[in-house]
Amino acid sequence: MEDPASRHSDDTAGEAEVVEHRQRPTSEAFKRFIASGWAPRPTGLPSRAPSAPYAAARRAQISSAFPGQRLVIPAGEPRVRSNDTDYRFRPHSAFAHLTGLGTDREPHAVLVLEPRPAGPGGAPDGHDAVLYFHPRAGRDTEEFYADSRYGELWVGVRPSLEEIAALTGLECRSIDELDEAVTKDLGDDVSGVMVRIVRGADGRLEAHIETARSAAGLDEERAEALDTELARELSELRLVKDEFEIAQMRLAVEITARGFADIVRALPEAVASLRGERVVETAFERLARREGNGVGYDTIAAAGPHACTLHWIRNDGPVQEGDLVLVDAGVEVDSLYTADVTRTLPVSGSFSPAQLEVYQVVLEAADAAFAAARPGVRFRDVHTAAMEVIAASCPARWRRPWTRTASSIAAGWCTAPATTSASTCTTAPRPAGRCTSTPSCGRA
Repeated sequence: MEDPASRHSDDTAGEAEVVEHRQRPTSEAFKRFIASGWAPRPTGLPSRAPSAPYAAARRAQISSAFPGQRLVIPAGEPRVRSNDTDYRFRPHSAFAHLTGLGTDREPHAVLVLEPRPAGPGGAPDGHDAVLYFHPRAGRDTEEFYADSRYGELWVGVRPSLEEIAALTGLECRSIDELDEAVTKDLGDDVSGVMVRIVRGADGRLEAHIETARSAAGLDEERAEALDTELARELSELRLVKDEFEIAQMRLAVEITARGFADIVRALPEAVASLRGERVVETAFERLARREGNGVGYDTIAAAGPHACTLHWIRNDGPVQEGDLVLVDAGVEVDSLYTADVTRTLPVSGSFSPAQLEVYQVVLEAADAAFAAARPGVRFRDVHTAAMEVIAASCPARWRRPWTRTASSIAAGWCTAPATTSASTCTTAPRPAGRCTSTPSCGRA
């Protein structure tokens, strides 16, 4: 029996291209129909984003670290969830930091810092920043109606090159020009332009550059070392915050605090639910999505014995009267800056004597860590201040192996330490502007 969905009316009949399990109409009549009748697109250009001047200053810093070299910072690739739907896109933190773009902007975009010709005396003269991305297509194109990732019919109106240029202050070009631009004159310091790329963000582009490096005679080990140095420099750049970043982090903390208040109000509902931890989780995440970009990381809502698991994110257990529930959660705002807060809450509204005794020790340890955290102090010293309180106050039967007391926070939460050196994270003096969360001190 013929499937009615496979038939077309006379005005759109014609040849059909078979695409996976679908049929895509290709007649000229259909194309005219689907392109007609739409409201005009918005006119005018957006105002410059508040983040733009700060992003330009960060680009200048990274430019000075790699004179005469081409730096390639991809936003990353969307990941397919199923068929024609992707997971919600989030750009690589280094890309967001250097462009000032947030939320879901822009999949497959790439920031390239192109070295300028040498100035007087032959010294490198900084970089020109160019943003390559996939601009919107015309409504008379097949992409408009047939591309589930970029088509306006599927995902809404995409920005033009001119709009992103106005928003960021960057020179913008079509992604079609990217491949040639990143490999032009590629070589080493002597025979061409050295190219570094942020790895792990855009597999296709990474493979393209690897092929060009191989053709230029650059060995794989050397190439990996180049990229590792770039990743480390970009990560350490994010450790010290400018005033825009600090304001964004304060906003994230403010919303997060309201989210924790929502959790407290939801505790009676959590007790009545078979999956009370999910009630706690969603009470927070509802506000995170409504007032921010979402949560900055998977929420830990661990009641009773689940609180002994450091990263309990299944959140499918009950919440019972008399228990404690440990919540580790943070709101990520649209600029992609994230709060990181851990609190231990008494489900019944008050601590038992034993719970209060433990909680008080942990609170004193946190206060000691906060008092020790100041410019010039090593990360390890902050940890030691908290651990000395724990060691002096806890009976031996309470002591358990302890994780680090705190983590550095940045765009992308605490991703920066993953690519910074151990000495930078633990033993180097902490400069003014370095931001740290002490989530583990909230655990009781």
